[in-house]
Amino acid sequence: MITLHGFIERIIFRNDENGYTVLNLVTDAGECTCVGFFRYADEGENVALTGDYTEHAVYGQQFQVQSYEITPPEDKVSMIRYLGSGAIKGIGVALASRIVAYFGEETFRVIEEDPERLSEVKGISAQKAREIAVQFMDKQDMRKVMVFLQNYGISGSLAMKIYDRYGTGINAVIKNNPYQLADDIHGIGFKIADDIAQKAGFRTDSEFRIRSGILYVLQTAIGEGHCYLPREEFSKRAAELLHVPSDAVRDEIMNLTIDGKLSIREANGESRVYIRSFYLMESACAGMLRSLNVTDDIPDETVRQKVRKYAKGIGIDPDDLQVDAVVKAIRHGVMIMTGGPGTGKTTTINMMIRYFEAEGLDFYLAAPTGRAAKRMSEATGYDAATIQRILRLKPSDTETNRQFVFEKNENDPLEADVVIIDEMSMVDLPLFYALLKALIPGTRLIMVGDTNQLPSVGPGAVLKDLIASECFCVVKLKKIFRQEEQSDIVLNAHRINEGKQIQLDNQSRDFFFLERADVNHIINNTITLIKEKLPDYVDATPFDIQVLTPMRKGPLGVESLNPILQKYLNPPDPKKAEKEYGDTLFREGDKVMQIKNNYQLEWEITDRYGITIDKGEGVFNGDLGTIKEISPYMEWMCVEYEDKKVVRYPFSQLEELELAYAVTIHKSQGSEYPAVIMPLLSGPRMLFNRNLLYTGVTRARRCVVILGSREVVAQMIDNANEQKRYAGLADCIREQNDTGEF
Repeated sequence: MITLHGFIERIIFRNDENGYTVLNLVTDAGECTCVGFFRYADEGENVALTGDYTEHAVYGQQFQVQSYEITPPEDKVSMIRYLGSGAIKGIGVALASRIVAYFGEETFRVIEEDPERLSEVKGISAQKAREIAVQFMDKQDMRKVMVFLQNYGISGSLAMKIYDRYGTGINAVIKNNPYQLADDIHGIGFKIADDIAQKAGFRTDSEFRIRSGILYVLQTAIGEGHCYLPREEFSKRAAELLHVPSDAVRDEIMNLTIDGKLSIREANGESRVYIRSFYLMESACAGMLRSLNVTDDIPDETVRQKVRKYAKGIGIDPDDLQVDAVVKAIRHGVMIMTGGPGTGKTTTINMMIRYFEAEGLDFYLAAPTGRAAKRMSEATGYDAATIQRILRLKPSDTETNRQFVFEKNENDPLEADVVIIDEMSMVDLPLFYALLKALIPGTRLIMVGDTNQLPSVGPGAVLKDLIASECFCVVKLKKIFRQEEQSDIVLNAHRINEGKQIQLDNQSRDFFFLERADVNHIINNTITLIKEKLPDYVDATPFDIQVLTPMRKGPLGVESLNPILQKYLNPPDPKKAEKEYGDTLFREGDKVMQIKNNYQLEWEITDRYGITIDKGEGVFNGDLGTIKEISPYMEWMCVEYEDKKVVRYPFSQLEELELAYAVTIHKSQGSEYPAVIMPLLSGPRMLFNRNLLYTGVTRARRCVVILGSREVVAQMIDNANEQKRYAGLADCIREQNDTGEF
């Protein structure tokens, strides 16, 4: 490690979120570019930076900072440089020179202890003197807090969040209850707070620790998709985490329940421990569904005749089950339609739309993701949007501006007679709750999905619970209409779903299997398929061909595959700019994916002359694009998405993007690709199951290629076990029904 002493001449770049900074340091030996996390250092300050030199592929030699210390100015020149750097608003170089000339080496002491004396300097009023002193002391306080937090091993980015929340009050927080940090600050969980508490001398059986640990166990379960934990499993997890007597945990569960943070519910012979908000969501959803679930008394035959007439008008000759589905959608306030690929779900949705339109009813079409909404629009010819967009998601009025609220709710409901939701298997409990709040009795809610797809990423098993409750009208489409096309993708998907083994003899036109036992062979074959074999075969570009893998980690996980595929599909080129962000190297020409919904991101569509022909806001989780330009000078990255929408990402916002040559099967839900390549060699049994294989296969439109082990494919088909999800919506619906409340 090397320590450099000097002053910060210029801050080239700073990410205000995490404090990542690129700066120019002037030392006695010359100037150098330094990079690291130190948000609270300003231009003009003297610093001691400890780290080592590294060579960046684009920017050359840099000094990578591991730790640093701000050193007080030791002479008049340093004082002038700091005060005149702009760190203190209202002081330029000229005024800084006058202040230091007047007070000399006593300058900083005067500002701290006797700030009114600043008004003795020409050009400084009494009010300005006070403003200078306040700014100066704020920066001093911040530095003291940062040094204080560093003693507890807290990184610069987290320390900044803590300072923004508590200021100098952090000393009292850590002294009284450091576990409060986990409640108040995003990014600080129980384990970080627990580590701070131990360094602060807190006992392991502290009631604050046990309470925070209990909530952490339940929050972790929510992250795994659960809405609650059975008391037995909860107790086991809490014991493993806290290492305290079970009596102590039981007492704090009771206290948290009394405080309204937890709820205990008895159902199906088990005691369920909930974070209270999820208990209330399940109960509220059951009640709102009851209000919506009304039945129209229109005679079936009258409706059937109209349905067939309208279907004929758009060139559809439906079978009886499809007509029955439309009739039930018309007659019931809540209706569910399920079916696998090729069973006519889209055709049936089109029949519903035609009927409602002809009858003069207003309707919304929506899906949980942007890509799923786009597919719905393409399949129906009508505008479809994400559920979040029709509910008008927006940032709430909070200091951090990180929380979101829906403008459409019980106070301002959706003005629609019918709402049709596609890809319902992807809808989690919080989103479903928000949707129901925006619907008034009399609005028809039609939900369409495939129960055999992977469950939602978020907590709950909404579609399965609605069907399992047996309280709603459900139509299951089973006939395969695309069978005449001899699509083995569709036929094999149904065989997989039924637990039947599939033929891997490569006699198919659209379903192939390459037996490979070596990771390197699989990767090499994947590259050849994308670059040479598949584009012409499926009439698509290499960009359109998608690698789907079960895992993020491991030699065939997305984190390993993406850099390798990037190297061969978009190799380094002196003409292509690059940007390193965290562990990811972005390069012009890369295939990337937006990994979170961002409703504020601005996009535009331009013609070939660069003239804007359309613009708007919103980029969605799962959207795929290509990096068109990286501008180190302007500090942004330009991404063009599949629908020609162009978005400029500030470097500070690149955490919303990741390389997408390979994505997880879970992340691909709601998407469809011309060709899919799936590497399946080995993995955990709980993950490598029938459900996952079925979901991956059904993402392909024209071709599926599986590379790996024949035995693994067979085992996945035989493995019908899915990770258990603890969700109580079905029980809640049945209970209200049984008690006459539903």
